[in-house]
Amino acid sequence: MTQTFRAAVVQDAPAAFDLDASLAKAGECIAAAAKQGAHLVVFPEAFLSGYPKGLDFGARVGMRAPEGRDLFRRYYASAVDVPGPATAALGAAARVHGVHLVIGVIERDGGTLYCTALFIGPDGALLGTHRKVMPTAMERLIWGFGDGSTLQVIPTPLGRLGAAICWENYMPQLRLALYGQGVQLYCVPTVDDRETWLPTMRHIALEGRCFVLSACQFARRRNFPPDVTPIQGDDPDAILIRGGSCIIGPLGEVLAGPVFDAPVILTAEIDMGAISRGMFDLDVVGHYARPDIFQLTVNTRPMRAVRFTPESGDDS
Repeated sequence: MTQTFRAAVVQDAPAAFDLDASLAKAGECIAAAAKQGAHLVVFPEAFLSGYPKGLDFGARVGMRAPEGRDLFRRYYASAVDVPGPATAALGAAARVHGVHLVIGVIERDGGTLYCTALFIGPDGALLGTHRKVMPTAMERLIWGFGDGSTLQVIPTPLGRLGAAICWENYMPQLRLALYGQGVQLYCVPTVDDRETWLPTMRHIALEGRCFVLSACQFARRRNFPPDVTPIQGDDPDAILIRGGSCIIGPLGEVLAGPVFDAPVILTAEIDMGAISRGMFDLDVVGHYARPDIFQLTVNTRPMRAVRFTPESGDDS
């Protein structure tokens, strides 16, 4: 394991509903982060190809408008197949710049979209994925639910890498599932730009004795197509998502950020020795646990709607 390295969180916006332009923007940001010496680059939630903040997709209780269905068609068309050409392009960028990459994408699988984090290695390999298990509020209109099969922590030369997306971080059981797998680099792709986000990230770092890298979008109205109708209006300079990205150390110390109301790439030096120093007095799945009283069971099986099993009986 690398003892010290530089990590980066990207605070910027894609071109919503445009996969090619969003991939190009991601490539520019990866190159810029690598130029600052980053070996791990974390992107926000739904960077490919956009978080449709302020859009209602023509839905009311008991009603769906044709215009909303067509907007969903456009969103679906800009989504990512995993694996596919977009993951290959991200892998190529990671390989060129020699970085580990965690990036939020809208994943297309069958007729359903998922809010997903991709893990990509410096050799360009797709190391794993995590699908958001609980879309929040209106997100449930456009995204499906992930299951426990992608709730994983991935060993890398930098450390044990995991991700929880946006309000998944308010699910205590999900956090504990990551702690139980020894997460060290806890990545948080998000679009939550509230003042309450920083204390949440500090709490998680302190609770898990891990580094927390939170990347939030900074998006203006101009980053969306001109013919969509977000509730925030049509002023191209209107800020739809204001950022607040940060990097937190294992004792809850703020190493970088938060920054609001501007695009930025934040970096911090990661000293992996700080994790064991923090574990000295708190390990929530070790010496500070009481498994005789409390236990968590995690179902890691893929939960599919249709399963095909061989016919039983003697086939001789």
